[in-house]
Amino acid sequence: MSQIAKLPLLPIQHSTLITDLYQLTMAAGYFSQQMHQVSTFELYVRRLPKGRNFLVAAGLEQALSYLENLSFLPEEIEFLRTLPEFATVNPDFWGYLKQFKFEGEVWALPEGTVFFPYEPILRITAPVIQAQLVETWLLSLINYQTSVASKAARIWLACHSGEKPVEFVDFGARRAHGPEASVLATRAAYIGGAAATANVYAGMHLGLPVKGTAAHSWTMAFESEPEAFAAYHQTFPQHTTLLIDTYDTLQGARNAAKLGPEIQGVRLDSGDFLSLSRDVRQILDQAGLPQAKIVVSGDMNEYKIQELLSTQAPIDVFGVGTELTTCIDAPSLGGVYKLVEQVDPQGQTHYRVKLSSSKLSYPGAKQVWRFESEAGFGHDLLTLQSEAIDGANPLLTCVMQNGKRLNAPVPLSESRSHTLAQLALLPENQRQLLSVENYPVAQSPALKSLFESLQSAHQIEK
Repeated sequence: MSQIAKLPLLPIQHSTLITDLYQLTMAAGYFSQQMHQVSTFELYVRRLPKGRNFLVAAGLEQALSYLENLSFLPEEIEFLRTLPEFATVNPDFWGYLKQFKFEGEVWALPEGTVFFPYEPILRITAPVIQAQLVETWLLSLINYQTSVASKAARIWLACHSGEKPVEFVDFGARRAHGPEASVLATRAAYIGGAAATANVYAGMHLGLPVKGTAAHSWTMAFESEPEAFAAYHQTFPQHTTLLIDTYDTLQGARNAAKLGPEIQGVRLDSGDFLSLSRDVRQILDQAGLPQAKIVVSGDMNEYKIQELLSTQAPIDVFGVGTELTTCIDAPSLGGVYKLVEQVDPQGQTHYRVKLSSSKLSYPGAKQVWRFESEAGFGHDLLTLQSEAIDGANPLLTCVMQNGKRLNAPVPLSESRSHTLAQLALLPENQRQLLSVENYPVAQSPALKSLFESLQSAHQIEK
């Protein structure tokens, strides 16, 4: 059997045309106008989703893989030529697409980094066609994975809010918006703090720990619950966690306990989890099974987990599915990808800014500096890339030059560890799940001055 490489990304699929048409019409327009100036775009969010105090960056490794392999297949070019929008474009454009590849530079937040509004997740510098063309794909990838990683981080915080920390497992594949989304969600959930996943594909291709039990249908397929439990234990003697709420939860716990000390645990998927978990714990302990774990699933989220643990519910593991994979309370992330500066053929830098009050953008290539102490994060400072700030750590690092990544993909276990280290440094008010507190992010005097000068120039032009 051939060895399958475990990488922190999915197998490469050709996805150049997973984009909006206007990215390609703009590309053709830039080409026709001979506009190839080096341009810098930044990907960031303007505001946090409702109820959120922070976000966790995810999707970078797949973004780099996408950029490194970006090209147009002959059949893709032929398809584009059939579209009426391209009937009058410069014929040389098709030759340009045949040779197309991304040759730019990328600065990014490492996956697992906690960040806040207006702080760039990615900064891309490349000839304008290259930098523009990738917008849709990058936003689709990073918006979704960052949403899920951020939700997972909140669930991790909830799991560590009680007297004893517990784990949670990703159960979300069946509730995801399609099979591909289920794997992206699993990847992001693990970065955000999930201990394992039920998604076998993610285990095979991403090297994630895989965990699972059985469905109600297993129990229903046998003539009796004891028979179903015994058959499962016989088949998986070292991995027996039994779903006990098909008929009567407490009787199910007694039936499971009769199998003896080899069972790993039981799962509850319905009912009053506080009272049931206490009763089930008592049944297991009285049967001499103190090591048997209680797993709880069924529309779990960070709020329910925190409430259960605050009342000392004897639960060891939570399975979280729908609420994690769909981020049901904040299902979309408003990430944007904006042009911030261009360099003309004479080497002159031209700063770009958006001034509308609801869709503000800051000009220039930027860096994020974080001030920390032994107590954790203090505040962040958004600066121009050229600035150096004493006493703070820069968050954006160069990860790609000339279209080639500078380092091997970071293992997902390292990204997960980075997330947990970041969460430990969050101020206590930012770790709260039921209250919203703004983390302090300021702009440097140089950045403010540049923004104000462009704002004044725009008003004069009007």
